[in-house]
Amino acid sequence: MIKFGTGGWRAVIGDEFTKTNIQLLAQGLVNKMKSEGVAEQGIVLGYDRRFLSKEAMQWAAEVFAAAHIKASLINKSSPTPLIMFYVMKHDLPYGMMITASHNPAIYNGIKVFTAGGRDADEVQTKDLEDYIGDIAPEEVAVMDYEEGKKAGYIEEIYPLNEYLDNIIASVNMDVIRNAGLKVALDPMYGVSETSLKTILMTARCEVATIHDRHDTLFGGKLPAPSAATLHSLQNYVVEKKFDIGIATDGDADRIGVIDDKGNFLHPNDILVLLYYYLVKFKGWSGPVVRNIATTHMLDKVASEFGETCYEVPVGFKYISAKMQETGAIIGGESSGGLTVHGHINGKDGIYAAALLIEMLAVTGKKLSEIMEDIHTECGEIHMEERDYKFTQEKKEEMNHILMEQKLLPELPEEIDHISYLDGSKVYFKNGGWIIARFSGTEPLLRIFCEMPETAAAAEICDIYEEFLGL
Repeated sequence: MIKFGTGGWRAVIGDEFTKTNIQLLAQGLVNKMKSEGVAEQGIVLGYDRRFLSKEAMQWAAEVFAAAHIKASLINKSSPTPLIMFYVMKHDLPYGMMITASHNPAIYNGIKVFTAGGRDADEVQTKDLEDYIGDIAPEEVAVMDYEEGKKAGYIEEIYPLNEYLDNIIASVNMDVIRNAGLKVALDPMYGVSETSLKTILMTARCEVATIHDRHDTLFGGKLPAPSAATLHSLQNYVVEKKFDIGIATDGDADRIGVIDDKGNFLHPNDILVLLYYYLVKFKGWSGPVVRNIATTHMLDKVASEFGETCYEVPVGFKYISAKMQETGAIIGGESSGGLTVHGHINGKDGIYAAALLIEMLAVTGKKLSEIMEDIHTECGEIHMEERDYKFTQEKKEEMNHILMEQKLLPELPEEIDHISYLDGSKVYFKNGGWIIARFSGTEPLLRIFCEMPETAAAAEICDIYEEFLGL
């Protein structure tokens, strides 16, 4: 069964990620496009470096070709943001990216984008699931790939330049050129290298890259930039005395950063840094949007500048929708995805990296120094994060406790209020909070807690762990 989560449809290769299901999904989208009267506008498809990604893109294209819907295929592995940019720039009704983003190598999947280059929201994906559910496998029509090309229904394109030129035009390249910055890149065997190197070398940065070869197993690691996966980059930055280390996940829509001292900067910190930079140094004004599991330091920085921080459920579609609604200048998630007003309507690790480099050049400060400035001006708050695997039985038990009975353990802090917008989130009167929610992309229970002191955050996580029998 094809079910969309917060980051598209993801499945284990050879289990549910099969040619049959890929073409079934494509047929569902064909039927949806025809019913909406947008089939004649066509669709763009892209793929990352995962096993079967290119083949899956071609299998999907055969279905669009059979329906006489023009499918523009990006013929080299590419960052997800490129697909989103192309949908937006060329006014397409839909785009499709073959990727499982930061999931383990045994997964692949499909992200669907709608008009404006936005992540398909839950209404759109539920609608697509319904279309798919109405199709019998034998109803899926295909046209041979080469035939589709000859008939003009399949076109191979490579629009990387227009995407990169858009980013280059939006950052202050002149300031960067004069800064003499040393940047270490870790694409994590993914798709960001060409894009990042092109931008940074155009800006005359000194660039070195690790983990850049094509490896569908991602070097045996999770292709997610985290403290656990970036030890090599940390060592490289310190040993070679780089100003910054930048890593991207498998499809380059998320970013991880190592500062000048070799410290891993959590995505929360990156969001805070960039919001602070946009307001204080670029003179932008406007609110910020974060999801329910992302740092409340954004609230502190927003308050310092007389702005508002808006909270939404997990899933980037909620971030981009809220940004559009409120005129927010930046929005993001603790998982490493962010976007900035005026760019695309979704996550872009390439653009985020370029903006960070601009920040270093404009401020003339090290990342560690800018972070210290923020803590001095706005205060500090410390986060503890924990992930737990579970059986289906255990999931049902925990869901019953947290979401149906709405029970809580005995907590050492006074509660201000509780939200069930996405999982169970408790807000404390001292400004701290804790949330327990099920991941929308992996079989995990995630607990995040933020408190004024590190020890207090760990203590409350321990209480939840015992309460839920984890």
